Amino acid sequence: MGGGVSVGAHKNGKVVDVFNALDGDGAFSPERAGGVPSGALIKMCFSGDYTEKEVYKKIVGNGGFNAYLGTNDARVVEERMKDGDKKAEEVYAAFIYQVCKNIGAQAAVLEGKVDQIIVTGGIAYSKMVIAEFTKRVSWIAPLTVYPGEDELLALAQGALRVLNGEEKAMEY
Repeated sequence: MGGGVSVGAHKNGKVVDVFNALDGDGAFSPERAGGVPSGALIKMCFSGDYTEKEVYKKIVGNGGFNAYLGTNDARVVEERMKDGDKKAEEVYAAFIYQVCKNIGAQAAVLEGKVDQIIVTGGIAYSKMVIAEFTKRVSWIAPLTVYPGEDELLALAQGALRVLNGEEKAMEY
């Protein structure tokens, strides 16, 4: 959970389903709009008011927390909440609600056979978010939290395994 939030189902070591957070699917996040009403999006695209690049930037980059609160930093949102900002509270509550709803949807993909719910990324440092996730989804499976960003390390380790002949390169 960083600028975007991907929620995926993994079975036997393979991704079997995922919300495509890069292009704005699933829950909204600090920089992504998440799933948006198709009709309104179509009207925006054909209104003549926006270029393709501008519409895309509204969905990816300037969506989510940025659009609602003018920041992509969850820590800033939490500080605003502590200062009594009701809009920040509503946006954060909606974010948590949508991510948990996505987790539930992926549990259905796995027919309820979920071993772990693993939470990663910068927002995983938030005790508030993790407490809410635990309350809402830990009945599905235990929650394991790995805060921080390790995507580049994981990519580099995967490339090394291919280069060392330990794994075969795959196309997705």
